[in-house]
Amino acid sequence: MSANQFNQPKPLMPIAEALSTMLGLVQPIASTESVAILQALDRVLAEDIISAIDVPGFDNSAMDGYAFRCQDAALDQPLELVGAALAGQAYAGTVTAGQCVRIMTGAVVPAGADTVIMQEQVTVNADQQHIRLTKLPKVGDNIRRAGEDIAKQQQVLPAGKRLAAADIGLLASLGIAEVIVKPKLRVAILSTGDELTPPGQPLKDGYIYDSNRYVMHAMLQRLGVEIIDLGLLPDDPDTIETAFKQAMLQADVLITSAGVSVGDADYTKQILVKLGEIDFWKVAIKPGKPFAFGKLDDSWFFGLPGNPVAAVVTLEQLVQPVLRKMAGETMSAIPELLTATCEVALKKRPGRADYQRGWYWQQNGQLFVKTLGSQSSGMLTSIANANCYIVLPQDAGSLESGSTVDILPFSSMLR
Repeated sequence: MSANQFNQPKPLMPIAEALSTMLGLVQPIASTESVAILQALDRVLAEDIISAIDVPGFDNSAMDGYAFRCQDAALDQPLELVGAALAGQAYAGTVTAGQCVRIMTGAVVPAGADTVIMQEQVTVNADQQHIRLTKLPKVGDNIRRAGEDIAKQQQVLPAGKRLAAADIGLLASLGIAEVIVKPKLRVAILSTGDELTPPGQPLKDGYIYDSNRYVMHAMLQRLGVEIIDLGLLPDDPDTIETAFKQAMLQADVLITSAGVSVGDADYTKQILVKLGEIDFWKVAIKPGKPFAFGKLDDSWFFGLPGNPVAAVVTLEQLVQPVLRKMAGETMSAIPELLTATCEVALKKRPGRADYQRGWYWQQNGQLFVKTLGSQSSGMLTSIANANCYIVLPQDAGSLESGSTVDILPFSSMLR
């Protein structure tokens, strides 16, 4: 796009179209690497996990109790206690007619036995050599069968799965010490602006603190990417161009905020046009209308709006799905919206989908929601104090208190 095209009017692009366009262009990282499972949390699997064993590997007791043949169960007939089976110490013999074995949870069910009764449902004779049942069991009671949880050769986890904490335990239960995963996506971020001051420094008159880079950094950490922080840059074209070229060499993705609006007289836009193929969109989302997307050599570029809340919303709603695909993660269905009763009136003009920040709760089995103070795109408190978006469709107008609305709980990037 040439510089003289910046001011050409463009229609608003629906969110679905923007996402579809970006997702249709990017491809997952092709390479893979092997990591120990203790380092695999939040990594994306590059191959299916197939179990080489049955889990559990043998029939075992689900209770502390007694193992015997169910056909011998009778309330008036004692069973002879002939031994014990402990976890890791199996009973070596075979249970025959009229016999039972004391068994602990997790122990191998002895040969010949087909039922376990819990210890609370028996009485032990004074001789400590016999027991009597106080309840009649059914055959197979309290036995966990071999392969009941996972069968040998069963697919346990699919390629493209982002590994959660429970998945790490599952891998360990299969005896798997290392897994093949996709490399971490390398994402570069930077801030530009002579008016910005790093946190911790004195604030001069007319200056503001650089918050966008910090909130982007925090949100991206939740995605498990490798973050390359290029810092806070002055409004100097040579410095900005050098940083962009560095990102093009080191990162898969570069994300900036500000400088992509149609009306911006900013070096950022000029350098983007010089170095890459960037399209500047007006997306039908509020907050967050100005948005840029394109290619910088082998890196992809996302330009977010400068207002802090707009940067957060577009990073979560527009950029997050694209980064997940690039990281090799299998794309899940569109997050399901919940329905809630809104306890306050909502102001909105048709034309853009509005992601108003709110707080939802459950009461008597129903969901309720309300907005929290100002919805200004410059006020991060509207995000920090919220737990969801109230999603108002593009063509919707204002709503009265008591209206039914769709809500979208915050993703892991904001929780």
